[in-house]
Parts: sequence; structure tokens; C-alpha cells
Amino acid sequence: MISKSESALADDLLIERIRQGDSAAYDDMVVRHWDRIYARVHQLLKNKQDAEEVTQDAFIRAHRGLENFRGDASFSTWLYQIATNLAHNRYWYWFRRKRDLSISFDQPIGEDGTMTLESVIPSRSETPAEATVTQEFVDRVTECMSGLNEKHREVLIMRNVKNLSYDAIAEELGISVGTVKSRIARARETLRALMGVDFS
Repeated sequence: MISKSESALADDLLIERIRQGDSAAYDDMVVRHWDRIYARVHQLLKNKQDAEEVTQDAFIRAHRGLENFRGDASFSTWLYQIATNLAHNRYWYWFRRKRDLSISFDQPIGEDGTMTLESVIPSRSETPAEATVTQEFVDRVTECMSGLNEKHREVLIMRNVKNLSYDAIAEELGISVGTVKSRIARARETLRALMGVDFS
């Protein structure tokens, strides 16, 4: 079993490699800490999709803030705190909007259960202004996706458009699940930077 000091030393070596521009070291860092961070976030949010997004965001924030990491606490503790804070922010964001009290439109109603709320409540169409904003966002994403390298563009399409699981993506690309996770995190970070603050 690896001791805490050995684990901290391994993190220090990875951090130094990342600071020197070694992209493989970032992938190794994601693989090394993903399961623990995801488990913590999922425990707080109780939602797989939200937990995935927050976990990816935690690695993005850590990567961006690495230059300011002084080692007052261990890297794993620092990353854990970033993830916990992001999860709390996500929870309160949805709680304020009473997400936990919402009712699914797919919920069956009536005795035979064949009718749902969606079939009796008319959907609200987008206003022209909302449709314009939506189209602007879609156009901007499409434009910025072309700015990603092929590997990152491919993995984002497989995950977000085709809705493939990490395991399915790994199998199709012939890479490890850890590499899939790190590529998605890096791709999202690059895409966010390309889109700029107006779309973050």
C-alpha cells in the first residue's frame, strides 16, 4: 500500500511535469484522482451527470490554478476541496430553483398509466428572441469545435452528441477509460477558452 508521503511525492512529480508542459502528466493526474473525486461529488449531488460535469470542472480549475498551488496542503486535499466547493455551488444553484420539487413530464397519470403529463400540458415554444440566442450559442459551439484538435473533437462528439459511455468510447478508440476522461476534461477546458467569457 502506498503511504501518504509516497502519494504526495508522486503528485509533486506530476505537478512539475505538468508545469513543464507535459500533457501526458495531466492525463496521469486525472486517472490517478478521478475515482475519489467523482465519488465525493456524486455523494453530494446524487446525480451521475452533474457529478461527471463537476468532476471534470474540478480538474479544469485545478489545472488552471496550478501555477498558484503552493503546496500548503497536499495536491489531493486541494483538489478534493475544489471539487467539494463546486459540488456545493451546483447543489445550491439547483436547490434555489426548487429542482428537488420538480415533477417529471414523463410521469404517468391516470389509472392505466399510458398518459403522461407531457401529453396533457402544452409545451411552451421558444420566443423569437430565445430562439435567436439558442441559435447563436449553437453556431458558436460549432465554430469553436473546429478549433479543437481531432482527438478532443472526436471524444466530445462521442460523449455529448452520441451519448456514449466512457467504456464504449474507450473500447471504440482503443484507449483506457482514464484517457477518455482526461481527454474530455481537456477538451471542455479548451472549448470553454475558445468560446470566451460571454459563453462560459
